[in-house]
Amino acid sequence: MASQNSDINQLDDRVTLGITLMLGFCAVAPLLDVAAKLASPTIPVSQITTARFLLQGVIMLPICLWMRHPITIARPLLGLLALRGFFLILATYCFVAAIAVMPIADALAIVFVEPFILLVMGKWLFNEQVGRRRISASVIGFSGVLLVIQPSFSVFGLVALFPLGTALAFAFYMLVTRRLSRQMEPVPMQLHTATLATAMCLPVLLWGHLSDHPTLSPLLAPVMPQGIAWLWLLGVGIFASLSHMLITCALRFAPSATLAPLHYLEMVSAVGFGYLVFGDLPNLLTLTGVVIVVGSGLYIFHRERLTEVAQASGK
Repeated sequence: MASQNSDINQLDDRVTLGITLMLGFCAVAPLLDVAAKLASPTIPVSQITTARFLLQGVIMLPICLWMRHPITIARPLLGLLALRGFFLILATYCFVAAIAVMPIADALAIVFVEPFILLVMGKWLFNEQVGRRRISASVIGFSGVLLVIQPSFSVFGLVALFPLGTALAFAFYMLVTRRLSRQMEPVPMQLHTATLATAMCLPVLLWGHLSDHPTLSPLLAPVMPQGIAWLWLLGVGIFASLSHMLITCALRFAPSATLAPLHYLEMVSAVGFGYLVFGDLPNLLTLTGVVIVVGSGLYIFHRERLTEVAQASGK
């Protein structure tokens, strides 16, 4: 009996730690968006995306060496790491392109269809247990997100589709990350993903530099950053490294279906930073949506603690 209680407590502690790390991600991730949005008036989207991975690699390399992790890539994991990098490139590019013209909170609200996608994927691809309460809380949370989405497609046009691309790409990124997290430590995973993603981004920058296409060249061709733009690019790399370390570690301790609804809580910090930095003051409808999002996330946190303990005890 004592051994069983110990196992239950250990499982409960692991899930709690995973949830705590996910909450840390929700607090830090919008800072990446703020830095990218500040850089976007003078730096092309492709260059911001490349800088995000290049700086992440530079930051993670000495950390990886200090922690004595191997810096070589195991051949069996190369494909998954490249796939992880590809999905993260796609998610980053779509979102940076969106927030260049949209408020961060509006774009992020559209992206928040992703946790619902992930919840469904977790059930059908990994056969994770997803009860009615969890599904209901996720739907309620997403209804809160819909209240935050005030600009219509008629206002932003096709740009509003970019966050949807981010949502789908990030859902696949999360699934690949979960698979890799069972075989790799978070630090070398971040280093190798950044290295491979940078290698995939550089040809796009080179093509943009050599191309004279009237539409694509201004979006892809690199420029020399001026003044404070260097600081914004540095912020993109730092906050990207920290936030994705948090989410990678979180996936090692809790299943994706548990963490997915908690991702809604990122909206709180996104609205806060959007107001503090860009003056995007939420109106009553937006605040109502945020309250619903937070409420559903906290309810999921409560239910998951009860569910994990009940499963471990065999009830």
